[in-house]
Amino acid sequence: MTATRYLHLVRHGEATPDESGLTENGRRQATLLGRRLADVPFTAIHHGPLPRAEETARLIGDQLTDVPLHRSELAGDYVPYLPTRDELPPEYADFFLRFVEGAGEAEREHGPALARRARERFTGPVDGEEDRHELVVTHNFLVAWLVRDAMYAPEWRWLGLNHANAALTVIRYPPDRPASVLLTNDMRHLPSDLRWTGLPPVPHL
Repeated sequence: MTATRYLHLVRHGEATPDESGLTENGRRQATLLGRRLADVPFTAIHHGPLPRAEETARLIGDQLTDVPLHRSELAGDYVPYLPTRDELPPEYADFFLRFVEGAGEAEREHGPALARRARERFTGPVDGEEDRHELVVTHNFLVAWLVRDAMYAPEWRWLGLNHANAALTVIRYPPDRPASVLLTNDMRHLPSDLRWTGLPPVPHL
């Protein structure tokens, strides 16, 4: 027997300039998101090992009841896939290749392997008869990677998908049909002054 998985993906709250934790705004974002999620029957919160993700997960968890937190390198901050020029749209190839060229040798080697393992761990239907809700507090790249995967988009298409701090994305994985992206980059739990942080400085709707 298999049942539906509901994967809730969250980018960490706004981080301090040195990324040692969250700003006051980031802490507010995480707390408000936790309040929004208070009635979801989560079985677990998974979070990346970096302080900004760990603090976000703890603040969300403070608003929930008896949901265990699990630290996981699979929810970390890494480049999930490095495209080659010939798989990119010619008009954007230079832009995207410049974006990923800063990835170091270790990240080039381990990032794609972590992304494959994250897909195996966090996606797809679940064993058993009961639906499962899981929360992953992570970083922009992994959220983009898993959204791309749910949409059956090309592997390079994680590039250009941006998610705001403490925004909520939900993907449903039923046993009898393809995955569905139910929400993406949803910020309705945040007041206007806490929205759109962490995104490039372009006009926002």
